[in-house]
Amino acid sequence: MGFVYLALLLVTLGCMLLLDRRFRLFFWRDAVSASVVTAVGLAFFLIWDIAGIAGGIFFRGEAAVATGIVLAPELPIEEPVFLLFLVICTMIVYTGAVRILSSVRSRSAVEEPS
Repeated sequence: MGFVYLALLLVTLGCMLLLDRRFRLFFWRDAVSASVVTAVGLAFFLIWDIAGIAGGIFFRGEAAVATGIVLAPELPIEEPVFLLFLVICTMIVYTGAVRILSSVRSRSAVEEPS
């Protein structure tokens, strides 16, 4: 059971990327910009985690579903994968919401009498 959490993270990340591909929201819209945003977001959250670990705020919990593999003290391998999922999910939800709101606004503008 040690790889359940990591496997679920990878599966859900894959599902988000499939949504992205289907609707061309983030990576399939502009791969270079999406890569930069993802790298910067991941770096920001990793630095945040490392600062929290160094400050004694964040601790690695013992869980039967985690691998037990650590990249650094108190930093399990699942954490960067989760942070990657968080950044990509956030950007896909954001770009999807912008697209939906733009569509609703353009429909409203067409339906309003002049």
